[in-house]
Amino acid sequence: MAHDWVDFAKQLRSIAQTGQTYTTNHYELERYRELEALTNQMFAVLGDVPVERVENFIVPDRGYATPKVDVRGAVFVENRVLLVRERKDGRWTLPGGWADVCEAPSAGVLREIVEESGHRAENPRLAMLKDRSLHPYQPATPDHIYKLFYVCDHLGGEFVDNNETDAADFFSLDALPPLSLGRTLAEDIHECHAFASGRSERVHSD
Repeated sequence: MAHDWVDFAKQLRSIAQTGQTYTTNHYELERYRELEALTNQMFAVLGDVPVERVENFIVPDRGYATPKVDVRGAVFVENRVLLVRERKDGRWTLPGGWADVCEAPSAGVLREIVEESGHRAENPRLAMLKDRSLHPYQPATPDHIYKLFYVCDHLGGEFVDNNETDAADFFSLDALPPLSLGRTLAEDIHECHAFASGRSERVHSD
């Protein structure tokens, strides 16, 4: 039931955002702004957090409401996977982040791998496209997010200190560290490995 209410709040927020973009009526604009503020209050109640925290957590956006795009890179070497440790929660994830404007997702994932791990990769192949809301990522987010997972070939490298991660290492698939579950699930890693090893030949979607 709570999951349904989160979806309702997301839809209301998308209506408020789109309405603010296209209305030419001052009074309607104020109503859409009030609706956006109300959805923030709904998220705060559902998450049992202060509304200020919700407002800081939401990715700023204007224009027609559409899902955000997150890209993740899976690099395997001898059945071990490259993971990075996030500074924000101290947990591990496939390197990645938001897709950038004017950059192909496949190029973006190679950039993210270098920036977050110090390792270089090549030959990105789309293994999965997931709707975050349909899978058990935690915590829930007010944003609707599509997650693109690429399998890439390792070229070498070593960790370079940066603002987002504080470590990078290769882990055995049967001994994964605590994962940052808002970014990467264990099933993501195993499904990407199945794709990389040829046990799965089609892109997994949704």
